[in-house]
Amino acid sequence: MFSFILIAVSWNYSCTSSGHKPVGEEQKSKSAANPQWAIVIHGGTGTLAPGVMQPDLERQYRAALVRALHTGKKILQEGGSALDAVEQTIRIMEDDSLFNAGRGAVFTHEGRNELDAAIMDGSNLAAGAVAAVTDIRNPITAARTVMTNSPHVMLTGAGASEFAREQGLDIVSPDYFFTRRRWNDLKEILKKENKGTVGCCALDRNGNLAAGTSTGGMDNKRYNRIGDTPIIGAGTYANNATCAISATGHGEYFIRYTVAHDISALMEYKGLTLQQAADLVVQDKLVHAGGTGGIIGVDHDGHVAVSFNSVGMFRGFAKADGNEGIYLFKDEEIR
Repeated sequence: MFSFILIAVSWNYSCTSSGHKPVGEEQKSKSAANPQWAIVIHGGTGTLAPGVMQPDLERQYRAALVRALHTGKKILQEGGSALDAVEQTIRIMEDDSLFNAGRGAVFTHEGRNELDAAIMDGSNLAAGAVAAVTDIRNPITAARTVMTNSPHVMLTGAGASEFAREQGLDIVSPDYFFTRRRWNDLKEILKKENKGTVGCCALDRNGNLAAGTSTGGMDNKRYNRIGDTPIIGAGTYANNATCAISATGHGEYFIRYTVAHDISALMEYKGLTLQQAADLVVQDKLVHAGGTGGIIGVDHDGHVAVSFNSVGMFRGFAKADGNEGIYLFKDEEIR
């Protein structure tokens, strides 16, 4: 299922110096004097290679990534918060059946859709997550509501749905998540996994970071399995002192190696740049452990990084300086 060709990928625009900078007035005043913003998104990793995907489907994915990216970009350009940009960007992808999140979630072994999501505020380390939900239209919004309207970090299953209903969130019939393509995937019991998890990281003009991730989990999963996506520090993490990270891949490895937090810790305690830290974890630690997948991230200075060890990864970015792009395959890098 996870027989991926391991390939190291990094974006050259992100390899700039970045060490530990505590959150405080000095950092805030710097942001106010030189307001910047940045956003990076992913739509999952997998066996993506040029020539394998049908041209029409490739066009659909690229267009979907553009719609999502521009949603968050507009919010940040207009001075909106990183949290708003992350939530609204991920909602776009959750509502698009192309991705393994929300509307396009894969099926469990029993033929259900069980969804997970998490979001984190880098300004105060507040976080919220939901797991194994079956009737919440936008799990990322439920995760943010857990963060802001409850004393908890993670709610699961029926309890999460009850909380979402009480909060007035959009509840749908489980049939809403049925798509023929995902159902056919289950029937074929895929020998390879299409990891269409979605995520977004953003830096706003106030210098605040946020990260969010949403997924339908692993195709054909059993026993209410939950992966890394809703686990803070594994698949999702944000800290204004360092970076915001969203991950996608073989969740069990991302949990064991607390991938998202490890990248932040390497920046904070060893003074590595975001790209250096990401590559150390994804291209070295995970590869040696046998874990496949990747991360997207943005640091407190607006440097964007992507690192993955699979054949491809749906990804895109936009920055205040006008640079932006959408990429699918390993050899597509910013020029």
